[in-house]
Amino acid sequence: MADRNNFEPQNLRELLEQRVSKNGSKPFLFSEADGRKWTYAEFDAAVNRVSRLLRTQGIQKGDVVSLLLPNSAEYIMAYFACFKTGAIAGPVNSLLKPQEIAYVIADSEAKALLVNSEFAAEIASIRHDLPKLKHVIEYDNEIQATQKVIGSSGDVPEVSLESETEAIIIYTSGTTGKPKGCLLTHGNLIANARQISSWMNFGEHDRLLTVMPLFHMNAVSVTTLAPLYAGGSTVVSHKFSASRFWGIVSDYHITSFGSVATMLSMLLTTHPQGVPEGLHTEQLRFAMCGSAPVPVEVLKSFEETFRCLVIEGYGLSESTCRSTFNPPDERRRPGSCGMAIGNEMKIFDDEDREVADGELGEIVLRGENIFKG
Repeated sequence: MADRNNFEPQNLRELLEQRVSKNGSKPFLFSEADGRKWTYAEFDAAVNRVSRLLRTQGIQKGDVVSLLLPNSAEYIMAYFACFKTGAIAGPVNSLLKPQEIAYVIADSEAKALLVNSEFAAEIASIRHDLPKLKHVIEYDNEIQATQKVIGSSGDVPEVSLESETEAIIIYTSGTTGKPKGCLLTHGNLIANARQISSWMNFGEHDRLLTVMPLFHMNAVSVTTLAPLYAGGSTVVSHKFSASRFWGIVSDYHITSFGSVATMLSMLLTTHPQGVPEGLHTEQLRFAMCGSAPVPVEVLKSFEETFRCLVIEGYGLSESTCRSTFNPPDERRRPGSCGMAIGNEMKIFDDEDREVADGELGEIVLRGENIFKG
């Protein structure tokens, strides 16, 4: 019989099951806020419990489940519970105003909402604007939320999942009007995880820090799904803290993390002399940075001060997350968004003709990671 782990997974349920089969006792997820941790097998069991919770609320394949949560292990479990159930995860930006939150939930036609109690007041204030939202589920702690689910242990009955099955609806601001929902498939998410982990040479010993918000695809694709694809692990932190950052990197043996330029600047301001004495960061390979270019002076100062390379990349929600990255070594070019990582990328003019090197134009992408619609 062929080894199931040798096949490219067609959906995220298969990807997780492959990792459990191969590395079930290996640590996968760490909660920095409270010290909890899960092996691949324990994480899968927790995901199954949350999946059963969704099923008791009538959630079926194709239903949208909105997620209004702080960064937490529970957030990652919620994503995978949706994936296993065949539901579409709908992360909601927790920084939005109540009416903006209502728009995202209503526009996605969400049937259920998993919400942390810290956002309960906001949801109560807009509940009357959400007639299609059938269930609001308080979801602060996985064990507490699922303890009343009958038969919550064991596998979840399988639904038919294909590469083209929709997995996430992420709202992007776009250029005009209200935010627009961007549908990403299981195949999109797996493709981008594979592209990132391959380009960055992630392996089973890599441990990434998820400090970017999990309502954004950077945290989902770069620091959660990519290490999962590689058989590595991830540490989720509630929020970025420049004063505590290097202690987390040292304590959890972080090898890489996602960031934006302002985070690098804050670390330089807080730790101008470098990593505090007594902390161990020699295992740290590089910082991955996106969203906006890193000023060259900040990049060079960060690398010199902390002895950590900064690897810039480019992407957008419509390409799942990352479409380009610099090489993850000294060949990186400060100020450049890097090279295409497993997708086609060209620059076209207003008449859809490819422009010559050095000319301005519009980025055009094609590949397995490009959104469904």
